Amino acid sequence: MIGVVQMKDLYNASSWLVDRNISLGNGDRNAVVTADDTVSYAGLLKSIYRVQNALKELDVRREERVALILNDEPAFPAWFLGCMRSGVVPIPLSTMLTGKDLGDIISDAIAQVVVLSGRYAPILPAICKAAPHLKAAIIIGNEKSDVAVKVFNWHEFQNVTEAPVADTNVDSPAFWLYSSGTTGFPKGTIHRHFNLEATATTYAKTVLEVNQNDVFFSAAKLFFAFGLGNSLTFPFSVGASVILDPAWATPRGVAETVSKFKPTLFFGSPGLLASIMDSGVPANSFESVRLAVTAGEALPSEINKKFSAAFGFPVLDGIGSTEALHIFLSNRPNDVRFGTTGRPVEGYKLMLLDDENKEILEPDVPGYLHVSGESTAIGYWCRTDANKNAFRGEWLRTGDVYVRSADGFYQFLGRNNDMIKLGGIWVSPAEVESVLVEHEDVLEAAVVGGYNDDGLETSVAFIVPKSGKIIDEAAIAEHCRSRMASFKRPRTIVFVTELPKTATGKIQRYQLREQIAKKVVDE
Repeated sequence: MIGVVQMKDLYNASSWLVDRNISLGNGDRNAVVTADDTVSYAGLLKSIYRVQNALKELDVRREERVALILNDEPAFPAWFLGCMRSGVVPIPLSTMLTGKDLGDIISDAIAQVVVLSGRYAPILPAICKAAPHLKAAIIIGNEKSDVAVKVFNWHEFQNVTEAPVADTNVDSPAFWLYSSGTTGFPKGTIHRHFNLEATATTYAKTVLEVNQNDVFFSAAKLFFAFGLGNSLTFPFSVGASVILDPAWATPRGVAETVSKFKPTLFFGSPGLLASIMDSGVPANSFESVRLAVTAGEALPSEINKKFSAAFGFPVLDGIGSTEALHIFLSNRPNDVRFGTTGRPVEGYKLMLLDDENKEILEPDVPGYLHVSGESTAIGYWCRTDANKNAFRGEWLRTGDVYVRSADGFYQFLGRNNDMIKLGGIWVSPAEVESVLVEHEDVLEAAVVGGYNDDGLETSVAFIVPKSGKIIDEAAIAEHCRSRMASFKRPRTIVFVTELPKTATGKIQRYQLREQIAKKVVDE
């Protein structure tokens, strides 16, 4: 006898984030604040209806994909949530990429519609050339583009008639995020409708303790997982407000925005925090902030100590991923251990595995970090081998190497392919970097493995000096000599003006390794 398939209860992430706020009486509250405008929850819902009606006019059907190349502006939440409310799958893409790179991703996703902020209209021809499936483009603004596909300006769609909520459920595909591509071509990561709520009821609720009176500001942009939680999921989950700024984060720009709009929660990368301190912005610029959060790269203990002391609020370092959607391991406001990533967030399980995939139970033994939680993605789009490697039953293999202390704090050692073996002993780049940034004239540091003339693995430190500072290699060598074992010290020092990074703030170490390899070849 064939079993009866039980239908799941209806659930839609967009409705949970916005319609629910209307029903709770939050319609008049500010949802989005920009330098030029404010949008209430009721106004946001009308914008969502407008998107849904536009999708219907364009004949975009349920579970078809729509690519979003949008700045942090009101159009982003409207399109992201409007697509999901209709059962259409939005794919936010990095605005840092070239037209060809974006077209390659859109082609991979087989998206037929792309929505762009006006400033990206000039790259539409390159996008279309690389993405033959595209049928239409919508530009937020009055810009034009001469391409083969139909091009519309957003002002052409004015229908704000109430639109229905699609009959989705918790497991329906909701949106895709493409991985930041630190190790190659990005992978389309498929998230379901419940995954957004899962991050809000775990990290946002239990660690940040967000509430309706919070004001969120994220230097990390909406198009990737960290920013999406900071600037959309978390504030909308409690009827709070978010400040959206389309400009790229600079120390002065961030300080001015915080000073003007008075956020209570600030999100950024470790590198940005270091730059803010180096820029000499007034400490009272951040007087409204109760908590800062960093992710994307391990936060060196020295930067954490100095920043929290200078500005008077805790900095919580955490780790998340595109696949897990947001932070699952974090320090707590009253329980910060400098130089660690903290303890597991409530609602997530963590384990460390050795090279033979056996669980490591004893403390202080390095292992490969795995996480299990309700926010984890379904898998990658058309990437069978990558799926087998990353998604293992309920467990997600993060690709990070960690150690766990006896009292449950996790310390980052590096990515699987970032660990360096020197003289037969594994060395953690993160450990060496944390020592380097303790030097008073060092702003940032990244340590990667290379090979010497004998073909043996060696370590190279790329160092960014603080503005106006000049450091020589001898000074760094002396600094390291009393602070770490000789085998851990970098063998070569390279001074640079900046480190290559993804939009999430992760250092693209493969680019540094390529620089080393090219130098060896050239010589």
